[in-house]
Amino acid sequence: MKTLPIIRRFLADEWRTYRALRLRSLADSPQAFGSTLAEEQERPDAAWAERLAAGIHSSRDLPLLAELNGQPIGLAWGRLDGADRETAQLYQMWVDPNHRQIGAGRGLLSAVTAWAKALDARRLALAVMSSESPAMQLYRRAGFEPTGEPRLLRVGSSLLAQSMHLDLVGGAD
Repeated sequence: MKTLPIIRRFLADEWRTYRALRLRSLADSPQAFGSTLAEEQERPDAAWAERLAAGIHSSRDLPLLAELNGQPIGLAWGRLDGADRETAQLYQMWVDPNHRQIGAGRGLLSAVTAWAKALDARRLALAVMSSESPAMQLYRRAGFEPTGEPRLLRVGSSLLAQSMHLDLVGGAD
């Protein structure tokens, strides 16, 4: 029988796990994120602990961990910004390459989607590399649609990111 990943909220004392996954994600997929490995490596331990604790204790944040047989294999972060309460954001979505295609990405995405719906958000938004990547395919299969023109991933980068959104009111999962 195939073991499925478990998707759950991070616990406050798991900031080292969060840091390790976040740094692994940036090392594995440097072109997929707005921040860089170098920037994140400079953060002191206290900043990692504070970031995770703030997310855990906020009703507007959802820091998620994907585990397989007790081992951390992925993460995602949902956020509902104060300025636009109708749009929840998906950030930091990543699954270890050795554990892709087993449902972790779908599980993380499903958990953030359910959370956003429970907060009465009307849409879930994200940005993804403009290429035909597995991430782009995952989001399209889930019903996300491009919004606007691709834009630069970050200052100093020539890579383009595509904003996408999922309508949460129209019955999409």
